[in-house]
Amino acid sequence: MLNKRDNKRLFALMLGLALIFIFNPASAEQLAAAKSPEVPANLNLNKMLYEKFCASCHGVDLKGTKKGPPFLHRVYHPGHHGDGSFFRAAKNGARAHHWKFGDMKPVPETNDSIIASIVKYVRYIQKQAGLF
Repeated sequence: MLNKRDNKRLFALMLGLALIFIFNPASAEQLAAAKSPEVPANLNLNKMLYEKFCASCHGVDLKGTKKGPPFLHRVYHPGHHGDGSFFRAAKNGARAHHWKFGDMKPVPETNDSIIASIVKYVRYIQKQAGLF
């Protein structure tokens, strides 16, 4: 068992590692240089849904735009922003908290099935890019 002092040290270490993990973004050059992976045929519909509902802000290649952040960033690692975050953001909007793009408005044209398809596509691209 750890004593209180050890618990505090462990917590401080974990917090420090989390902050390094979250705030160590890839450079714009690294994101631009990253090649888009081939998408398997079974994810073509998912990709089209992403392009329809998300790409105008988050970029066709998930690299972000002037209107929204990149999903190919450690902030969107499943360990930090789990799949539920995508559902909540699409349904309820999201308060700006990692980026200075402003708050995200809800996307009322989506539903759970559409969002699930989009998340599956985003996670596939993130994995191919080595995010996790």
